[in-house]
Amino acid sequence: MEFFHEPKIEWMGKKWYFIALSLALAAAGLISIAVHRGLIYGIDFRGGTVVTVKFAKQPNLDAIRNELHAENIRDETIQQIGAAQDHEIIISLDLKETTSTQALDTGKRAIITALSRMFGTPPAGKEDFNNASPQTVAERLIASDPLKLASKGLDAATKGYQDLAQALVNFRNNPPKSGLIADFQELNSVPGVTPAVTSALNDNFYLSGFAAKDTKIVGPKVGKDLRLQALYVTLAGLAAMLVYIWYRFELVYGLAAVVATFHDVIITLGFFSLLNKEITLTVIAALLTLVGYSMNDTIVVFDRIRENFRLNKRENFVELVNRSINQTLSRTILTSGLTFIAVLSLFIFGGEVIHGFAFALVVGVIIGTYSSIFIASPIVVYFHMRLAKTPAGTKVKVYEREAAGARR
Repeated sequence: MEFFHEPKIEWMGKKWYFIALSLALAAAGLISIAVHRGLIYGIDFRGGTVVTVKFAKQPNLDAIRNELHAENIRDETIQQIGAAQDHEIIISLDLKETTSTQALDTGKRAIITALSRMFGTPPAGKEDFNNASPQTVAERLIASDPLKLASKGLDAATKGYQDLAQALVNFRNNPPKSGLIADFQELNSVPGVTPAVTSALNDNFYLSGFAAKDTKIVGPKVGKDLRLQALYVTLAGLAAMLVYIWYRFELVYGLAAVVATFHDVIITLGFFSLLNKEITLTVIAALLTLVGYSMNDTIVVFDRIRENFRLNKRENFVELVNRSINQTLSRTILTSGLTFIAVLSLFIFGGEVIHGFAFALVVGVIIGTYSSIFIASPIVVYFHMRLAKTPAGTKVKVYEREAAGARR
């Protein structure tokens, strides 16, 4: 498919506008990172506690924040996730609130205590079934023995009630309940549940209007290790691509591609800092995806430049680069356009969980597409023109290694 028939756009004549734009974006991002004293890391990297909470009704975020402050929990992050009708939020506590493994678990309990207070004083002696573990449910059932399993022996009773408790919790946690039970009668469809079991649950438990669905705890050492590993992986990817392009084309092409890709990553991270967005593991995955996507787009352009250069070594190199970019323009629009539509859809409709991932790709696809044309290609042109002339100004033959053709 061709969007343009033999376009004749002077790309290299417009390079300074985009180079200036890149410098401005990179400078703004680096200044923002300096002002913030570094990037804003998510719990994955800085360590802390993340609790996903589902409510029976639309939660009041200000009321939740006030209750957390009453529990001496401050500097928390509260985000609504998913569709509004899902009534789900994420509460994150950073290392100022959770500084050890025991304190991390304490942070989760403090969140549950604060949220429980929003729904009134819990009945004395009763546990919240929506936030109870299978072990807690089993212990209460063993104590009340609604199925009279004690007559079969302690081991049989323990095993029977543990299995029943696990089945009850699985029913509670899986769709359509997804963590919330509004009435104990809803559990009647669970195998093994009898009226006596329902009565025992009523006597030992109450039903709150929220459920802590998922808890993720990351210690400070793990967070630091993840930051270093993310840096090493990104640098290793760039180094491997430099070696590949050096072998596939020339060292100059490899350096130009790596500079362009590094440019893409820096500007994307700058946008995250400017918009106060957190860097999480999913964002790192998006950056690595961006590195591969941008490099692939650059290689397509470089491959056409090399082919045209082998066929006509006497042509003005700037004109040859313009012609090569024009020849790949339809492919660039098709692939980049479709990719952009896909990641934009993820960004708009994908929900909070993949918001950072999708945002990195939305920015990265735009930056990566124009960097192949206006950053990588001008670098190749610059070095070619420098190497193609002797100090006296006479042209010499360069880049005529026949081995380059054999590598194909």
